[in-house]
Amino acid sequence: MAAPSVTLGIDLGTTSVKAAVVEAAPGDPSGFVVLASCVRATRAEAAAAAHQAREQDVSAIIRALNECLAALPQQELRKVCGVGVSGQMHGVMFWKAGQGCEWTEGGAAPVFEPRAVSHLVTWQDGRCSSGFLASLPQPESHLNVATGFGCATIFWLLKNSPEFLQSYDAAGTIHDYVVAMLCGLPRPLMSDQNAASWGYFNTRSQTWNLEILRASGFPVHLLPDIAQPASVAGRTSHAWFGIPKGTQVGVALGDLQASVYSCMAQRTDAVLNISTSVQLAASMPLGFQPAQTPDPAAPVAYFPYFDRTYLAVAASLNGGNVLATFVHMLVQWMADLGLEIEESTVYSRMIQAAAQQRDTCLTITPTVLGERHLPEQLASVTRISSSDLSLGHVMRAMCRGIIQNLHSMLPFQQLKEWGVERVVSSGSALSRNEVLKQEVQSAFPFPVSFGQDVDAAVGAALVMFQRNINQKEP
Repeated sequence: MAAPSVTLGIDLGTTSVKAAVVEAAPGDPSGFVVLASCVRATRAEAAAAAHQAREQDVSAIIRALNECLAALPQQELRKVCGVGVSGQMHGVMFWKAGQGCEWTEGGAAPVFEPRAVSHLVTWQDGRCSSGFLASLPQPESHLNVATGFGCATIFWLLKNSPEFLQSYDAAGTIHDYVVAMLCGLPRPLMSDQNAASWGYFNTRSQTWNLEILRASGFPVHLLPDIAQPASVAGRTSHAWFGIPKGTQVGVALGDLQASVYSCMAQRTDAVLNISTSVQLAASMPLGFQPAQTPDPAAPVAYFPYFDRTYLAVAASLNGGNVLATFVHMLVQWMADLGLEIEESTVYSRMIQAAAQQRDTCLTITPTVLGERHLPEQLASVTRISSSDLSLGHVMRAMCRGIIQNLHSMLPFQQLKEWGVERVVSSGSALSRNEVLKQEVQSAFPFPVSFGQDVDAAVGAALVMFQRNINQKEP
């Protein structure tokens, strides 16, 4: 059977849902075209009883998903041969197996509506204090457990609301839930990408840390069954917005992996995204295995990708937000001096000044927000001389500092040793800043391409027709 040529990708993000219909286009340089796409804000934040808790209303998320699908052209959806789903990692929601949703004839097409479900406890949840996390058993995994991770949240509920957990017999991420409801699965399936994001999952053996968890009284019956990413979870149990009943649905993917997949055309590409923060991701060579114990001080984390390979990811907290902080500071200084100026004006003039200042001896370490692996590190300015005090010097040094900080986390020579031959870059901070682009080009020892969109919904759709999904279904 030929691979499906039109697929639907869905990404269930923290603040919005996106859907994209993608078609294979062998003549196009990228190999695909996006036929239609739609984004809807979820507005799903829900009141939570616990201190520092962050929860979302699942019904609001599914409402946004239904609005997205309803806005896409029916004639395109009727051609869909496969559905790929990704979403916000780490979070957990609960439901009653067999009672998680109800299919209703909602106007033109059947829709499913959540029924016996909990809120989604998101990755931003802060209820697990450092003291609570220290009380948990040590995982047998190369990844740390943090607050907002599914297994940590379940441990917290076990200690603080055990009666809550007794109401449910299934759990998963929000995207695992959507896949289970679309296919009518009796038990949720979870890819190793999402399992690793929950904690207490060994990526080498592809198993949960069942012995460790059982010994602590953890409700292991809630843990989903594991399936390979890019495998088929099942088939749609109902026609859905014109998508035929019986359409293949892939196992849910992590949004990080789907985003990278959307623009990593070759295994030899690295993907750089500079928006509010910065991420640099590269596919590790075949056979690579991370160390089996977590290292909180390591600046690079290794996440499951596809085909039992790993993504190396350096994620800096300091990107476009550093420039925004500097602009805000200047505007505040001007106001203190009795002058008013728009932030957008300051930003554009800073870029113009730095574009004319091709080099500087000024050195700015821009870590105003610290880093996950060095939370105590703050920003600094060194090598200050009277000749390097112009706005152009400062802005040039700041843009260079953002890239050099990333280099200190993941040396670009290391990328070369991993076989990287090109950097595909994207992100709002890069698209509006020519100086930052120049610094990226001069820092990397290989070609850099700009303007690529990182899009998890498109990535989820691409996985459905570019990878081996025509295998035996579970």
